[in-house]
Amino acid sequence: MADLTAPSLMESSRAVLRVLAASGPITRPRLGAILDLSKPTMSAAVSELSAAGLVSAHGSHKGATGRTATIYGLGPAAGYVMGIDVGAAQVRAVAHSLDDRPLAAVEQPIPRPSSATIDDIGAVIEAVAAATVLAVGDRHRTLRGVAVAVPRIVSTHRLGQNRRKGPEAVLARLRARIAAPILLENNVNCAAIAEHHYGAARNHDVFAYVQVGVRIGLGIIVNGRLLRGVNGAAGEIGRLPFPWSPAEVPTREGLEQYLGSAALIQRCAGDWPAGDGPPPASAKELFVRAEAGSEPAARWVARHAADIGRLVAACVGVLDPGLIVLGGGVGQNPLMLREVRRVAGDLTWRTEIAVSSLGANGTVLGAMRLAADYGLGLILGEATHPAVVLPPLAAPGENAAAE
Repeated sequence: MADLTAPSLMESSRAVLRVLAASGPITRPRLGAILDLSKPTMSAAVSELSAAGLVSAHGSHKGATGRTATIYGLGPAAGYVMGIDVGAAQVRAVAHSLDDRPLAAVEQPIPRPSSATIDDIGAVIEAVAAATVLAVGDRHRTLRGVAVAVPRIVSTHRLGQNRRKGPEAVLARLRARIAAPILLENNVNCAAIAEHHYGAARNHDVFAYVQVGVRIGLGIIVNGRLLRGVNGAAGEIGRLPFPWSPAEVPTREGLEQYLGSAALIQRCAGDWPAGDGPPPASAKELFVRAEAGSEPAARWVARHAADIGRLVAACVGVLDPGLIVLGGGVGQNPLMLREVRRVAGDLTWRTEIAVSSLGANGTVLGAMRLAADYGLGLILGEATHPAVVLPPLAAPGENAAAE
C-alpha cells in the first residue's frame, strides 16, 4: 500500500491541491489566477506536487489568442476513496477520485436479510468492497479511505462496548482486507451530507434532512458542517416523547414506531374499505395505488403527510433551518409534499420544504464525500473529522481485491 500521507508540502502546494480536488483539471494560468500566485511560486508548487505524483498534466488548451496552456489535474498518487451504504437488504458502494470523478459502483443483496448474522453482513460488505477495488483497477493505485454508513448511532463512547455485536464486528473482515482507514457514520447523517454537496441543499449551509421510511431520522447541517452532538446522536427524532396525551404515557421510540412505514400499513389495513379490494401490502404499493386514483390510498397518503408535516414543524421550531429536505423511501415521494407544506405552514413560520433528488444513492454518495474530505486531509496533513475512524488491520500491500 502506498503511503496515505504526503511529504511535508509548501502552503502554495497545498493550496493548488485543494483547488484541483474541488474543481477538477484546470489550466495553469487559471489556477494561478484563482490562487493569486506568482509564476515562480506556481512553478515551484506544481513541481513539488508532480514529483510526488499528486499532480500531473491532463493535456493542453488553446486559448483565443492562440497560446497553449497546460491543463493540470490530480495525479495517480492522489488515489481514490470509497463510500459504502449498509442497508437493510443490500450493500451499495461507490468509488470516486479525490476530485469527485466517478470510478465504480457496485451493489449486492444481503441473502435472507431478516435472519442475516453479523458475519453474513460482513461478508457482503467485504465482497462489495473487493468488487469495487477491482472495478477501479490500476487507474488509481492508492485507496485513501473508506466511509461506511450504518443505520445506528455512531459514537466513540459506544465503540468497543460489545465487539461481538457492534460496528467493529461487522467490519472486521473489511478491516482485515483493506489497508486504509475506515470511517463510520450514521446513514441519515451521510444522506444529509450528500444533499449538501449534490442535492436539494447545494446552496444552503444551514438545513435539515428529514428521512421518512421504515424508520425516521434527521440530519442537521449548520454552517456547512454536520452537527453530530456529544454522543453522535443529534437528529434522533425517533426519541421524541410520543404520544403527549392525558391518557397515555410516552414510550421509548414511540414516535418512530408510529411514523414508520410498517405501522402506516398496519393502520391502513385496519381501516381499508371492503369494496376497494385487499389493502396495500407495502408503502410502495400504497403510493402506487394513490397515484392511480384510489381514493382510500390517497386519503391515507394525506394522513401520513399531515403527520410528517407536524414532525417537520417541530424540527423548524427547534432548528430554524431555512430549508427542510424530505428523503427516504416514503419522504421523497412527491405525493407527500403539498400536504407536508400545508400542515407545517399552519403550525410554524414559513420555511422552504423540498424533496431529495438523489433517491437511493444519497446515503452512499454522502459516505463517499466523507471519505474524500478525510483522504484529502491526510495528504494535506490536516485530516480532521468528527466521525469515528477505525485504523486498518490489513498489512501494507494488501487490499480487498487481493487473493
